[in-house]
Amino acid sequence: MQAVLSFEQAPPIAAPFRFFLTAPVFTGLAGLLLMVDGPESLSSRWTGGALALTHLLAVGFVLQVMLGALVQILPVVAGANLKRPLLVASLVHTLFVLGALLLVAGFLDIFPFAFPLAMTLLGTAVGFFLLAGLLSLRGVPSTSASISGFKLALASLAIVLLLGLLLAGSMAGYWAVPMLLVTQLHVNWGFAAWGLGLLSAVAYVVVPMFQLTPGYPVWFSRYFGSVLTVLVLLTSLLLLWAEPEWVAVFQVVVIWLSAAFCCLTLWLQARSKRAIPDVTQRLWRLAMICGLLACSLWMLVHLVPSLDDWPAWPILFGVLVLVGGFMSVIVGMLYKIIPFLVWLHLQNRGRGKVIAPNMKAVLGETKMKRHLQAHLATCALLIAAVFWPEMLSRPAGLALLVASGLLLANLCSAIGVYRRHARLVDERLAILAEGVEA
Repeated sequence: MQAVLSFEQAPPIAAPFRFFLTAPVFTGLAGLLLMVDGPESLSSRWTGGALALTHLLAVGFVLQVMLGALVQILPVVAGANLKRPLLVASLVHTLFVLGALLLVAGFLDIFPFAFPLAMTLLGTAVGFFLLAGLLSLRGVPSTSASISGFKLALASLAIVLLLGLLLAGSMAGYWAVPMLLVTQLHVNWGFAAWGLGLLSAVAYVVVPMFQLTPGYPVWFSRYFGSVLTVLVLLTSLLLLWAEPEWVAVFQVVVIWLSAAFCCLTLWLQARSKRAIPDVTQRLWRLAMICGLLACSLWMLVHLVPSLDDWPAWPILFGVLVLVGGFMSVIVGMLYKIIPFLVWLHLQNRGRGKVIAPNMKAVLGETKMKRHLQAHLATCALLIAAVFWPEMLSRPAGLALLVASGLLLANLCSAIGVYRRHARLVDERLAILAEGVEA
């Protein structure tokens, strides 16, 4: 059963947009860091530069946009109204941005108190959002796969946050934890249960709606999120109990399940009613292909033990998942959600008396295609830089910086359209009101 959309419950446009607008700044900082740090950031997953780069992308961009999207999606898709959404969004966003910057400063060892400050701010921001989100979902029946997926994803995010705080506290010297084990748990819950879990819950709505495809099979959407979460939980328990043979079995199943989602989404896209794929479809297609490549890489490394000694394979896996996968699909969603939200809020503001501009007038296809080309170049250069870091790490950083700038410019352009037309709507309504009074 598909979710019933309630657009009249949409929060103020400023609530989600503040997250969307600052997210490209973090990918731009990642590009700058790669340009400055060069091959050092790609030499090992454990260097300060690599950890900072990873969290600029995973926290600063991916998590930030996901939180902003949930501010919009929870009331519209799940009917879960956040109390005072603008206040919640403002508070969470401010604390989140500061905390994410401090976290990166901690990895780069810029000043000694970065980690404890980051723990406080990020923990408060994400914890407060989780509390607000789970309270809004309390009593909301799971009448669709998307609503069930949102509940599981938010619970998974709580685990990701807890594990992240454990790691940050250990790096700050407050306590000692087995870093490799907790890092593996953090990655498993972050990429699979939280990231893919939320992505799938959103995909059940936005893929058929925006890409004009058939819906996901009921049997798949009903069970995918819960099976994925249970598998990650079982893998985590086995890791804690030191059962490597069974851990490998469950990890293989998680990888195959992730690959199945990618394959099914590509299959649905191939049956789209659109004669020519738009930018969003191309970005989603790129994301699913990169997801399949990441799954294939993981399987290959575990089938050929000698490849496990290659220190760059986790970095390649991270590039495929974070930049090729999550970033691509998130940008694809932004390029549909933002024009739609601008149109929706202007339409509501016009009260049926002043017509909102067409969504294509909010954000033109040419601008989106230009960014798509820059993003494709970034993905290609980052993948190549894993193999030839001395030669290509800095060009890859420059490409990421340029792509981030284009995305930010496109989002600012859409905001500019909203502000200009909002003034025109208000002026037109005032003129109509004067005419009625006369």
